[in-house]
Amino acid sequence: MSLGIVFHTAAALAYAVLGGSLWIRLAGAGEVEQTGKIARLCLLGALVLHGIGLQQSMLGAPHLFIGWALALSAAIWLGMVVFWLESLLVRIDGLQLLLLLLPAATLASGLAALFPQGQFVPHADNAWLRVHLLIALAAYGLITIAALHAMMMALLDRHLHRPLDAPAERSIIGRVLDSQPPLLVQEQLLFRIIWIGFVVLTLAVGSGSIASMKLTGQILPFDHKTVFTLLSWLTFGVLLAGRHIWGWRGRVALRWTLTGFGFLILAYTGSRFVLEVILHRG
Repeated sequence: MSLGIVFHTAAALAYAVLGGSLWIRLAGAGEVEQTGKIARLCLLGALVLHGIGLQQSMLGAPHLFIGWALALSAAIWLGMVVFWLESLLVRIDGLQLLLLLLPAATLASGLAALFPQGQFVPHADNAWLRVHLLIALAAYGLITIAALHAMMMALLDRHLHRPLDAPAERSIIGRVLDSQPPLLVQEQLLFRIIWIGFVVLTLAVGSGSIASMKLTGQILPFDHKTVFTLLSWLTFGVLLAGRHIWGWRGRVALRWTLTGFGFLILAYTGSRFVLEVILHRG
């Protein structure tokens, strides 16, 4: 068993234990408290385990190794790092941590441990290709956190349009949603993440073009990865333009965010999943 599998398994267990402990705390509390320092430190420990797992799996050999589960794991890990840093500056309560990020991180780490298959990246010694891959993974992480944040906002929007239950009958999820900052604040945070993600995704497309020119002589290879990445870039570009020109917000913004995220997932993770798991090809 490789160290990458060991550390990914340990990270999945750490995320699951942290999520379970928060559920138990919420179940016994009358009110939802803001995520405390101990929880943040525990999350940091899980992130360190997760990061070591990625380093051992992808960079442990002399060549760069990547697969669909590792790409998903790296995207979620980078998204979690962004969330952890953001939570130090902005008041973010337990919903993202409890209902979306921790289960997503547990699943991604577990999948990376269960499906370590992949392939060595050709021309990985090329500096431009390495820069492109790092920027692309950063873009995946930022867009992933934006998509999870959009899902959280959709839950909050749906909750606000329902009649309020009696306080004694309120579910844990309802109490967590009640404790969230206003939707307007959440929306501002979402578009801040989308703006940063769009800039990084633009850099990923640009660095990919340079790497492709140096290695193949083509500006961009015409394959599914390029097509879906450009569709994702175009989707987020239209969303930001719509926000600036027409003031798009609310459910319209959420739908465009999730659509762009879907395209980005299909750009790599979805196709590699079909090849490596369904068709059993590297």
